[in-house]
Amino acid sequence: MNRYLFCGICLMLTGLTAAAQHRVQVEGLKEEVEIYRDTWGINHIYAANEPDLFFAQGYSAAKDRLFQFELWRRQATGTVSEILGPSERKRDIGLRLFKYRGDMQKELSHYHPNSAAIIQAYVNGVNACIDEANRNPDTLPVEFKMLDIRPQKWTPEIVISRHQGLLGNIEDELKTGRAVAAAGARQVSDLLYFHPRQPDLRLDPSITQEMLSHDILELYKASHRPLTFGPEHSAYVENRREDKDGSNNWIVSGSRTASGFPHLANDPHRSVSLPALRYVVHLSAPGWNVIGGGEPVIPGVSIGHNEHGAWGLTIFETDFEDLYVYDLNPGKLSQYQYKGRWEEMQTIREEIKIKGQAPEKVDLRYTRHGPVVYIDTLNKKGYAVRCAWLEPGGAPYLASLRFNQAESWEEFREATRYSHVPAENMIWADRHGDTGWQVVGLAPVRKNFSGMVPVPGDGRFEWSGYLPMLERPNSHNPPEGFLATANENVTPPGYSHWDAVGYLWSDPFRGDRIREVLAAKDKMTLQDHQALQTDYFSLPARELVPLLSGLKFGDSLTENARKHLETWDYRLEPDAVEAGIYAMWERKLSQEATAALVPAELKGLVSLQLKKLIQWIKDPESPIQDKTAFLTVTFEKAIAELVKKLGDDPEKWQYGQATYKHIRLTHPLSDFLSSEEQEAMNLSPLPRGGNSYTPNATGGTDTQRHGATFRVIIDTGDWDKTLMTLSPGQSGDPASPFYSNLFKSWAQDTYFPAYFSKDKVEAHTYEKTVLTKKK
Repeated sequence: MNRYLFCGICLMLTGLTAAAQHRVQVEGLKEEVEIYRDTWGINHIYAANEPDLFFAQGYSAAKDRLFQFELWRRQATGTVSEILGPSERKRDIGLRLFKYRGDMQKELSHYHPNSAAIIQAYVNGVNACIDEANRNPDTLPVEFKMLDIRPQKWTPEIVISRHQGLLGNIEDELKTGRAVAAAGARQVSDLLYFHPRQPDLRLDPSITQEMLSHDILELYKASHRPLTFGPEHSAYVENRREDKDGSNNWIVSGSRTASGFPHLANDPHRSVSLPALRYVVHLSAPGWNVIGGGEPVIPGVSIGHNEHGAWGLTIFETDFEDLYVYDLNPGKLSQYQYKGRWEEMQTIREEIKIKGQAPEKVDLRYTRHGPVVYIDTLNKKGYAVRCAWLEPGGAPYLASLRFNQAESWEEFREATRYSHVPAENMIWADRHGDTGWQVVGLAPVRKNFSGMVPVPGDGRFEWSGYLPMLERPNSHNPPEGFLATANENVTPPGYSHWDAVGYLWSDPFRGDRIREVLAAKDKMTLQDHQALQTDYFSLPARELVPLLSGLKFGDSLTENARKHLETWDYRLEPDAVEAGIYAMWERKLSQEATAALVPAELKGLVSLQLKKLIQWIKDPESPIQDKTAFLTVTFEKAIAELVKKLGDDPEKWQYGQATYKHIRLTHPLSDFLSSEEQEAMNLSPLPRGGNSYTPNATGGTDTQRHGATFRVIIDTGDWDKTLMTLSPGQSGDPASPFYSNLFKSWAQDTYFPAYFSKDKVEAHTYEKTVLTKKK
């Protein structure tokens, strides 16, 4: 019998048989640890002490995601080309160039009073799993056999790597600089959506269009791009960087909930991948009792709850990075001009092993501002990136360890002072009745420049330190009884530190819809939160569709399509023909506006946001001069595209289908598999609804590429009522029954319970593992 089919049958039978139990001896434990894996695949870890708790977290996460761990390790250490060859050389140079090279003791001690010991215990657990796997290579996940590699040992330096963090806007900064150089600050400013203030986009006269035309950020982009296998390796995409349309979270006070206790909901939006980016765990030991989601390669829980309160996050727009341009010494290009004198770059020489060829020596250079990404030898110019995330404490999400033990709003807010990266809207709700919001993240203070375009590195444009964390926007027990964030601008109008707040935000539609629903509902239930997290209601549709009412179309098919929308409820449901019509029209609106209104020299440099486009459509003085013609032509093109795509029968234009809006997940090494293995390991397409602007965000066009694979809903009055989603499953091993067990339920927008009390956990146990000291 096919082993994947066999595992699936075993999983279906778990409710009929007693939970399996086994004992495993491992090197490095002080006492026994119990791990209860529940019927959804979540590990509940019970330890007698803190070191054993995090050892077991590292061990069990690595067991589930060993190939994902190895890829993380290779990116953190800049050793990808060792297994994938010369095509990954630039990635490894970039990864090493942007490696944290500061005080390691200060770094490891930042995240928690015991974080150095916690990280080491976690690493020890990961390495115990790796040792076990390498002693029994037949048990290694299939990916290792396909690539003929073995997992290698971890160190604490790997855990604190920044290589996949949500880090900054440097690529947008260079694009904006190029756009300004090509068309001027005024024209670029008119095209971009800034709210509530306009930044200074003027380039310093010393920076020319030609200077910005080089591939300046090649090494930076190489270090951050998705890890992909070429034709000779198969196709693999692990974690894409988060799109602008980000995440949702909200808190509701007990006065507005059915239970009388505060509620918290969070659905972070990241790339939809196989295996999942997120990993759920329950950690219990003296001083610790926390459950929630995070990244499998990081100890602790990023989003979740303990016995006292719950917390969640979304990205708050903050500019962590700046591109500096230097005059170089013509006689010695390793020197750059700073405040009228030449300074020597620091140089670090490293060796890169490359599969199929001899090792290569590379020189990594640094200025006082940061890593040197490009040297123009012809024009004697140098370029470096200043990164706040290379400061101590810049490892993403590790400061969550402090949140995991917070018992009150005051303790939680104090813990946020250590959360440097990424910049986030942190929310809190607890059993005492408190709710709160605190923005976190290192925020550089720029007194004389906006950070939106490159600047000279001659000393005239410096950061004036960082804004104290607790002076970032915050609120305690908001008077409305709720608060929501969705990556839009939520900075209070009277806020005084605008020099440390970003300019570019996500469109406000998701946040506005969430607040609209929360304001209208007096006594929220968990089911109400489910409905809101999975809501496909489109605010842009509610603004745009009525504009079609006065239009007339010459052919009956287009006219009938318009009439379809007259009674539509503006929900992008998978089975709705109206959703299929509107979604295509919305795409054509953006495409045609870009084609008509963005000058040729700015194509690829400036993207129009939908909020800006809707403002133009409604504004009599906008650059769209003939609104009727624009709306008519775009709708006609949308219908023509639907006919081409789905045929001329409107009843077959349902939005959610394999040839329109859907989700499919392909195994990283699918090209290496037989057709039978592909069927077992790839996940077939399932219908989806929504788009980037609905609360249930399904970013991407026809195929969903990003969105909320992990969600959590928490009633602080009863921790056992917590609900979650996770796609496609906890394990990255295709041989595991938890590889894809949650994929279909997630695609259908349903949840599973995340039990917290020991009796509930035991009653829903699929498998119990006892880790014991090796004799």
